[in-house]
Amino acid sequence: MEPFWPRRSPNFALLRAAVREFTAHPVAVGLSGGPDSLALAAALAAESSRSSHRTKPPLAICVDHGLQEGSADVAAGAAAKARSFGLRAQVVRVAAGSGEASARIARYRALATFGLPVMAAHTAEDQAETLLLGALRGFATGMAPESEVEGCRILRPLLHLRRAHTEAACSELGLEPWLDPHNDSADFRRVRVRKEVLPLLADIVGGDAVAPLAAAGDALAADNALLATPASNDIATLVELPAPQRSRAIKAWLLAHGVDAGRASLEAIGRLVTNWHGQGPVAVKSSGNPRVRLEVKRQGGKLALLPGTISSKDN
Repeated sequence: MEPFWPRRSPNFALLRAAVREFTAHPVAVGLSGGPDSLALAAALAAESSRSSHRTKPPLAICVDHGLQEGSADVAAGAAAKARSFGLRAQVVRVAAGSGEASARIARYRALATFGLPVMAAHTAEDQAETLLLGALRGFATGMAPESEVEGCRILRPLLHLRRAHTEAACSELGLEPWLDPHNDSADFRRVRVRKEVLPLLADIVGGDAVAPLAAAGDALAADNALLATPASNDIATLVELPAPQRSRAIKAWLLAHGVDAGRASLEAIGRLVTNWHGQGPVAVKSSGNPRVRLEVKRQGGKLALLPGTISSKDN
């Protein structure tokens, strides 16, 4: 008997089907309490309760970034909902620093400490937004169904589903998700893409803009996986690679050191490898603390990432 799960719940059924293949092995789910992650956690709980392979319930990890007043209560409430589903739950407080990038890094590093694959509730809308934001930085990319981020294996079973499905699933289950006020703040580029750019594109094409953008993001993620090159800062190794793979090798090396560089920076660093004529170092910024200036330069046959100082205009 599963008294919590309604028999007729078409949207929730789609989510359950999406997570079914992951219930045979230990897994965790990142739970903020919002509609996407709440619906995902419920689907994982429902399917895990039926799995003959289960030894103990999956773990819901609720990360408290401490960036908003009452965030501890939000995380505790999300954990309580997870336990009501039959999941184990743990709240983790992190020092998120400042900015969206640093909060993301802190979150994934916290998730990695549990040593489990972690489900993330990214939907097709998230894929479309990621594609557009990456393209605006000169390095278009997409999220893969499975990837490693900051040492954590991330599973994204909902990339083919829409945000409307997760919201409707919550309604079918009678759940009241937490609505993050940051998701309505124009201070965040992703929010402006969601609220302004995607509706405009939909108007321009006269239909749904998310589906084709998400499909392009899926294709790019697959291409990037095929072209994946191990991280390297060795000049002799990098100079022998085709340009697309060289950029990916440099980007992977930078990401491993907490730097997410855009196209212009990658091209300038690439010229340190292929067109060296004594030019100065290339300035980049730490994703964990965007105020910290770093520099990439040639040093002893390798690319070196040197710590800089906090810019005076950022004080």
